[in-house]
Amino acid sequence: MGILQDDVVIFKAAEKEGDPTIITVNCPDQLGLACDLCRILLFFGFRISRVDFATDGKWCYIVLWVMGKPTTKWGLVKKRLVAACPSCNSISGISYYRAELLQPPKPPEVFLLKLCCHDRRGLLHDITEVLCELELNIQRVKVSTTPDGKVLDLFFITDTRELLHTKKRQEDTKEHLRANLEDAVMCDIEKVSLEVTACSQASTFLPSAITDETFNFEIPDKHYTGTSLTNCVSITVDNTLSPSHTLVQIVCRDYKGLLYDMMRTFKDYNIQISYGRGSTKQKRNCEIDLFIVQADGKKIVDPSKQNALRSRLLKEVAQPLKVAVVSRGPDTELLVANPVEISGKGRPGVFYDVTLALKMLNLCIFSAEIVRHIIEHRECEVYRFLLQEGECLSVSRNKIKERVWNTLMGWE
Repeated sequence: MGILQDDVVIFKAAEKEGDPTIITVNCPDQLGLACDLCRILLFFGFRISRVDFATDGKWCYIVLWVMGKPTTKWGLVKKRLVAACPSCNSISGISYYRAELLQPPKPPEVFLLKLCCHDRRGLLHDITEVLCELELNIQRVKVSTTPDGKVLDLFFITDTRELLHTKKRQEDTKEHLRANLEDAVMCDIEKVSLEVTACSQASTFLPSAITDETFNFEIPDKHYTGTSLTNCVSITVDNTLSPSHTLVQIVCRDYKGLLYDMMRTFKDYNIQISYGRGSTKQKRNCEIDLFIVQADGKKIVDPSKQNALRSRLLKEVAQPLKVAVVSRGPDTELLVANPVEISGKGRPGVFYDVTLALKMLNLCIFSAEIVRHIIEHRECEVYRFLLQEGECLSVSRNKIKERVWNTLMGWE
């Protein structure tokens, strides 16, 4: 006998303005559940200020203190969180430490959105904003500008609501685009095969600025001038405080998506969090303690595995994304890269944040694309933006890089 679905996810509204909303999740556990929940919250633009995990390997209890937006659609957020939780009827006799029991999700249907209209500053971000509001995920994008001032945008998208195959959902999407862009927009939506999506990939060449391993830790944190981010991160792995669990203690600079990056690492390593607690101090530094076990339910005693986990966590929280501004002939190219989950899911909100930053800088985008590359033996999503010739003369490359970085980190 399980609990009622309405009790799987419970919201407690903030008592006064500026206070966090408390989200309680009470459901059967499964490997990677915390990562999936944090990914949904990042998609909706939440900042997590505090967290509490507890599980016995079959049932979990998670409490999250989050800061939302005035426009947050709480009913929709709850629906997505509930959908990510395992069924309450699935608890009988199943060990959730066994990663092999987790079946890979069915690949979502991919649709091609073709959009043509007159170009203007901020157009790409405005389109992205509409798609985000409609819960349409951008998988790939190709944006090009014609000499007569028109743009042809090709978005390969998936639908969180799984309704884009219906005529009504397609017409609603087109209508929202026309209404919000306030321009003469021609658009069309059609279903495409995975083979067509794969053929949309660009060349495998990437500038050394995005592939060089030393790039990982070279982005300066404006709050720690002159100090690399690695010096602001402390990660300790300890086996002495618990007879059955390995303790991981992390202290680092807080940023948007921090908890997701941590949880993604544990999910990729098939590591279960049995108990954890963390919070942000003075809206700046995050401190979190996690008691973990391997997929077999045992603590991590192998020093090489401990070092590998610590090294991976250090890289993830010190440099969750890569940002570079390079020359591409006479033009300027902005590149942003982030690792994807082993399951194939990319980081949500990156395209939205980058286009927002460029709009704030009053820069026009000549072309844009999202592709997948292998960087340092890991699959990464790479966002490439070719900025219009002559548009960047009034904005230095360092300023572009800083604004994009700060927007992605949620520091502005």
